[in-house]
Amino acid sequence: MGESDPNMKRPESANSDLPVILYFVADWPNLITLAGLCGGVLAIFFALEQNYPAAIIVMLWAVTFDWYDGVVARKMAGRSEAHRSIGAAMDSLVDLVTSGVGPAILLLSVTDFSAWAYPGALAIIMAGGVPLFFFYVYWGGSKGQNGGVTPDNSPTVVSFVFFLGGFLDHSAFVSILYSAIVVMAALHVAPFRLPKATQVFYYIFTAYVVAATVGYAIIWATD
Repeated sequence: MGESDPNMKRPESANSDLPVILYFVADWPNLITLAGLCGGVLAIFFALEQNYPAAIIVMLWAVTFDWYDGVVARKMAGRSEAHRSIGAAMDSLVDLVTSGVGPAILLLSVTDFSAWAYPGALAIIMAGGVPLFFFYVYWGGSKGQNGGVTPDNSPTVVSFVFFLGGFLDHSAFVSILYSAIVVMAALHVAPFRLPKATQVFYYIFTAYVVAATVGYAIIWATD
C-alpha cells in the first residue's frame, strides 16, 4: 500500500476536527471492499431464502472482491495511512460477514435452523472473527506469514461441499457440510503459520470462482 502523505489536506466536518466519513469511501480499494460487503450480505439473504446456488455464487464473488481490494491498494501510489488503516478495519468486517456469518447461515438454513446446527454455526463465526482481529492488530503476522488458515478459505471449501449435495442424500450432505465447517473453524485458530498467497494462487482462485459461478448458475437455472 502507498505511503502516507502528511501534507494531504483532508475535508473537515462542520462540527469537529475529524474528517468527513464519506471521504474514506471515495477510494477504489475501499469501494471494492464495500462491494464485497454487499455481496456477503446478499449471500446471507439468499441463504435465508434457501436459494443455495445464488448464495454460493455471491459469497464466492464477495471473497474475490475482498482479495482484490488489496491488489488495487498496493498499486495505488500516494494512498494515505488513514485510508489504509480504515481499509484494513473494513476488510476485517467483510471477512467476518462473508467467511464467518455466511457459512454459518448456510449451515443453519440447510438444517432448517435445527438447534443441533447452532454449535457449528457459532464455531465458524467465532473462529473466523478472532483471527481477523488478531491479524488487524498484528498486521497478518511477520515475514509474509499468516497464523493458521485464513477465514476467507471457508467459502471456497463450503462451495465445494455444496457441489457434492447433488450426489448425496440430504443427511450425508449435511453431515459432511457440518464436519467441513467445524474443521475449518479449528484450522482458523490452529497454532501454525502458512505463507501468504502468491500471485499464482490469485489466478487459481479466480479461475475456480469463474468455473464455480458457471456451474452453480446452471444448477440455479435448472433447479
